[in-house]
Amino acid sequence: MYKAICLLTGLWIVLFASCSKKKEYYEESGTVFHTIYRIKYEAPQILTEKIDAELQKFNLSLNPFNPNSIIAKVNNNEPVEVDEWFKEVFNKSMEVSRNSEGVFDITCAPLINLWGFGFSKRDSVTPTMIDSLKTFVGYKKVHLDGNNVIKDDPRLLLNCSAIAKGYSCDIIARVLEREGVENYMIDIGGEVVMKGVNQNGVCWRIGINLPEDDTTGIKNDYEEIVQLCKKGGIATSGNYRNFYIKDGKKYAHTIDPRTGYPAEQSILSATIVANDCMTADAYATAFMAMGLEKARQMAASLPEIEYYIIYADENGQHQIEYSNGMLQYLPKRQLGATPNNS
Repeated sequence: MYKAICLLTGLWIVLFASCSKKKEYYEESGTVFHTIYRIKYEAPQILTEKIDAELQKFNLSLNPFNPNSIIAKVNNNEPVEVDEWFKEVFNKSMEVSRNSEGVFDITCAPLINLWGFGFSKRDSVTPTMIDSLKTFVGYKKVHLDGNNVIKDDPRLLLNCSAIAKGYSCDIIARVLEREGVENYMIDIGGEVVMKGVNQNGVCWRIGINLPEDDTTGIKNDYEEIVQLCKKGGIATSGNYRNFYIKDGKKYAHTIDPRTGYPAEQSILSATIVANDCMTADAYATAFMAMGLEKARQMAASLPEIEYYIIYADENGQHQIEYSNGMLQYLPKRQLGATPNNS
């Protein structure tokens, strides 16, 4: 009897010790989808294996450069049923395409490839080439029928790079929350999901880079600091070191899929805050091609997003504009600050 009591007491001590294991902050980092990720979280134990497993599953769903992925098979017109992740990203993409009147379009990769990175092939692009590609580019030319993708033209290609990185942050956030994690920051290629506080007990913060003419990548000055305590996604679109000059004005490299030509808009950087990073990622991309006035109008009809824009004025000088609701995330501007527009 005495031995039994001692054994039970020992078991309770072990169970209590394991259940009350002190949480600590861990940091994961690496590369995925040809970009860098960094994940910080507070948990009783490190979750590397579960995070890696989820990233690999995602890689087999939405990475167009992986020949074994679902999206690659869709693009190659191979028979394949899509998974729930693919459907969630596809449906959100269609929603953003409708709200942006086609400025956001996951079928526009052929046009981007035609112009080349940084418009490196612009001297060889002709109207005939653009018109030819536009016959199989357009978000209205593809839809889902259950678990199957139906294309109007088999040449149509899907590329979710303007939304998938944000969604991958959301996926990892779900993993962490299933493990009971309440404080975390997930950064995959600059798209971020935050919740709670960091190891110092302070709400997570990230910086918005200042657009600069610096091809070296050495400069990394911050234009603004964004702070989130509640769960939210943050995405910034804008190639900070890859602009072109036309008639004395600076433009970011963005293609308007509706025309097939560069969208010569004054927005140099668009940061979006939303409830999830997939939404933030997609709208940040849409803002870049829409231009200031159209972006402002669209945002007014979408209470689920807030924005912070850096743009070039008539004299080529950097200016900023942010939505009323964005102010709550800008600690530098909260004391005596007012939004730039109503």
